[in-house]
Amino acid sequence: MSSSQRWIMHMDMDAFFASIEQLDNPSLRGRPVVVGGDHRGVVSTCSYEARRFGVRSAMPIAEAKRRCPQAVYVRPRMRRYVEMSALVRETIASFSPKVEMASVDEAYLDATGLERLFGPVDAMGRALKAAVREATGGLTCSVGIAPVKFLAKIASEKRKPDGLFMLERERVPEFLATLPVTAVPGVGRRFSEELARLGVKTCGDVSRYAEEFWRTRYGKAGIVLCERARGEDPREVMPWSPPKSESAEVTLDEDTRDREFLKTWILRHAERVGASLRGQGLAGRTVTLKIKYADFHQITRQVTLEHRICSTESIYETACGILDSLELADRVRLIGVGVSGFEAGGPVQLSLLPEKEPEKDEGRRDRLNRAVDALRSRYGGNAVMRGRLFEPRDEADRKSADEQAERAEARRMRDRH
Repeated sequence: MSSSQRWIMHMDMDAFFASIEQLDNPSLRGRPVVVGGDHRGVVSTCSYEARRFGVRSAMPIAEAKRRCPQAVYVRPRMRRYVEMSALVRETIASFSPKVEMASVDEAYLDATGLERLFGPVDAMGRALKAAVREATGGLTCSVGIAPVKFLAKIASEKRKPDGLFMLERERVPEFLATLPVTAVPGVGRRFSEELARLGVKTCGDVSRYAEEFWRTRYGKAGIVLCERARGEDPREVMPWSPPKSESAEVTLDEDTRDREFLKTWILRHAERVGASLRGQGLAGRTVTLKIKYADFHQITRQVTLEHRICSTESIYETACGILDSLELADRVRLIGVGVSGFEAGGPVQLSLLPEKEPEKDEGRRDRLNRAVDALRSRYGGNAVMRGRLFEPRDEADRKSADEQAERAEARRMRDRH
């Protein structure tokens, strides 16, 4: 095998959250397990035993219970999942100098030219699977190997769970000829429906139309579709790429129009988003408020500021301003807050030059927030608590608030990538 052959490997943990629950609680092994919130939430992930009943990620918990009432339903434990993700990341980093974590449970590795260290690339894939299993105490992953990124990701799905699928360059045209266009990243429901009207159902069908047709009709999306249908993907494995946004959201236990209650959740989200931004050295100019009504109609509204922010107070005030400007059309089922529009250079810094008053305020708030972050890091998340969030008056209320906060964190972690 030529050492110049380009190989990309995609590693995807199998039913990651549910597998961790089965690992930590042996009584759950072999049983359908669903990780998510209560009847109001959605499925974060589920075991393969549950998938046989039609349960899927992002499905409403109520629907999952209808399809698989015998499943064991557990709340997410994000700290545990992040801990295991760090073990996986540390393990796969020993296989390649170029590793890109695509999410908490999947990663790309550039395996080009590593034959002298690990032998043939498929042997490297098997060694990686064994190393992950050993490091995590028994968790399995599936590995896809291909010449380009998007094909490696598709390949990792081919033999799940605990599988390995390798797509050699000479087999790519045959593989693509029958590959549904819906498997191509970026081809969503509406795009696939338009393609179906053109008689395009597989990547092989794309070649029936000239590239200029796709360029004229769909612009950049059409060109990307052409490239993927030919097996082309110039993207490199990027060890780190800056996030485009940071957000948190929660499905409420009961639908509500209570604005003060919604603002309490905005503050919870602002704390989580702000702390994450500060931890990454980021600040953004755009604040987004997301609302889903009881009838599942969803709206997003955003405000772009003149200066960057990362403080909890500024995120909270901006999001509350958006809420105040809205006429709530119905009771609210879900509320979320996000920050985007990041710029290089991290958070707002102090300067000897004259500053505008909002930037001065943000600088003061940034220093205060970082002091609070340091105290929580050393003494725990409840070491410092804002008065507005100290509302639960008994243990049942406090538990409910904590459960919803953990669900919000689970959704934030799952959607960040």
